[in-house]
Amino acid sequence: MNKILLLLIIVVGTAVGCQQPAATPTPPPTAEPTATSLPPTPITPPLGAGMRYSRYGSWYDPGPDYWAGVAQQMAGYFPSAVPQAVWIVGTVGGQGTALNFPGQTDKPYIYFTSQDKNEEVLTLFDEMGGQVWLQVEPGHADVETLIHILLERYGRHPSVVGVGIDVEWYGSVATAKGTPVTDEVAQQWVAAARSHGEQYRIFLKHWLPAYMPPTYRDGLFFIDDSQGFASLEEMVSEFTTWGKIFAPSPVGFQYGYQSDRKWWQELENPPQAIGEQLITAVPHTAGLYWVDFTVLDMFPPER
Repeated sequence: MNKILLLLIIVVGTAVGCQQPAATPTPPPTAEPTATSLPPTPITPPLGAGMRYSRYGSWYDPGPDYWAGVAQQMAGYFPSAVPQAVWIVGTVGGQGTALNFPGQTDKPYIYFTSQDKNEEVLTLFDEMGGQVWLQVEPGHADVETLIHILLERYGRHPSVVGVGIDVEWYGSVATAKGTPVTDEVAQQWVAAARSHGEQYRIFLKHWLPAYMPPTYRDGLFFIDDSQGFASLEEMVSEFTTWGKIFAPSPVGFQYGYQSDRKWWQELENPPQAIGEQLITAVPHTAGLYWVDFTVLDMFPPER
């Protein structure tokens, strides 16, 4: 009897000793930051409608009154739209950017002219309650420096809403493709603009989403300038994709390129017809701009 009891004690003790310790619960993995995990994006600003301006876009410059008038006419096509301009003040020159106003800096690749080409039109936009984006094609010039130069000179104009960076010419002067903008760089640019006032924003322009910052969105406005579409439907489809990628951030579109004339010239009112379809397809559209390459045909100046 004692032998049996002893045997039972040995068997039970061995079984208990072979048991594995209770497993420690594994904590859930930490989610990687994504666009959806970022702070909420501010409400899309009111629709701006107008045109793109550059010194090389149209074969002649009808003057400030003309450009202000085009912006007003474009805005008139869309309820509650604000007259707005993408006003290019710096174009690729040398290894950097050539600004169309006087100034000085010790930073390389930033060149100035002797006369100011912007004051008169900015004053007109001030007076009519319009808005202007000051755009640069930076090349190898330091973008933060350009932001400070532009807002120090023109920030007193209430029409100026921010600075635009044509990413196709960011870090590039030979081909219009540019360098992708990182989250860190985009945040630095927005901070530079806001150092002149919290109201200022930055727009980034390209036709490829991969060149936009992966997740950073605060204070940014994304403009697509794709062209060469076979039809209006193809354009709307591609621009809709752009809108979905950056939703709910504000997005804008440039259109009216010569390469698309074959189909837009058949529309009854191309600026309005295209814009209405884009607004319907992309509800957070914040900018519609007819390009200066065909603006004189679409909005003939008075002689």
